[in-house]
Amino acid sequence: MALADFERYPLTFGPSPVHPLTRLTEHLGGASIWAKREDVNSGLAYGGNKTRKLEYLVPDAIASGADTLVSIGGVQSNHTRQVAAVAAKLGMKAVLVQENWVDWPDSVNDRVGNIMLSRIMGAEVRLDPAGFGIGFKSSWERALDDVRERGGRPYAIPAGASDHRLGGLGFANWASEVEQQERELGVFFDTIVVCSVTGSTHAGMIAGFAGQERARRVIGIDASAKIDETRAQVARIARSTASLIDLGRELRDDEITVLEGWAGDYYGIPVDSTLEAIRLTGSLEGVIIDPVYEGKSMAGLIDLVTSGDIPRDSTVLYAHLGGQPAINAYSALFR
Repeated sequence: MALADFERYPLTFGPSPVHPLTRLTEHLGGASIWAKREDVNSGLAYGGNKTRKLEYLVPDAIASGADTLVSIGGVQSNHTRQVAAVAAKLGMKAVLVQENWVDWPDSVNDRVGNIMLSRIMGAEVRLDPAGFGIGFKSSWERALDDVRERGGRPYAIPAGASDHRLGGLGFANWASEVEQQERELGVFFDTIVVCSVTGSTHAGMIAGFAGQERARRVIGIDASAKIDETRAQVARIARSTASLIDLGRELRDDEITVLEGWAGDYYGIPVDSTLEAIRLTGSLEGVIIDPVYEGKSMAGLIDLVTSGDIPRDSTVLYAHLGGQPAINAYSALFR
């Protein structure tokens, strides 16, 4: 099947906006930097990259007869917040397993930001002490069983909507959207920079861009601090998505790039370069990024541009995936 043959349930406003970051470009003195804004892509609970993925999972959930979306993430998961919003939009229930993915000392970590929004939207929130991991968890399986035992019909959505057969389609479609916007803007983005953790955002982009005529670098910046797991998952999802949308060839290893160096030692814990990137982007552009994902991918972009690894004559598209509500759980950093 071609990508256009997959059913899509619209949850976004349409194509997410693209705009130049002119003051950041001037400050860094290298490549021209633009942003594509998944953080303002939807009217559902501040949007974000997972809303775009869920557009392809929702028709499958409806077809299955489900009445409850069951997902998992960290306490400040952007993904589970978007699942809660989509469930509310569909008139379904949501059960969210929120694990202790980040050992962060903020005293209101489990009461502000994303998790607060999920509670406002009526989701059943289950706090779980388990730590970070992108694999399938027993707590999630237990939540699915509990819904069944109550007579409900659960639909299973893994962390980040990533390790799901349809998880890469949203960002394969994003690649098509970029190509259309380039025609309208008269620009070509030879380099894409995106954050990688559970993998399907980056993987979907790789599969989508691989079917286009002009080659480009699609650089994933690891924020998991478990680089081998992330690289393996991105590669696996990219290849399965490419097969699903009938790319017609195998993806090459050189098309799958996940770089380390900006994650720090632990997922969700900002390091100096993260905070510098957040302050720089905020003070130069009025654009807010978060300490878990975008602060780390922007730190990567800044270093790649200033070092010349991304050449001066490049035009870079930074994928802003959202995630700002989580910044409320990191308030002590910005006093």
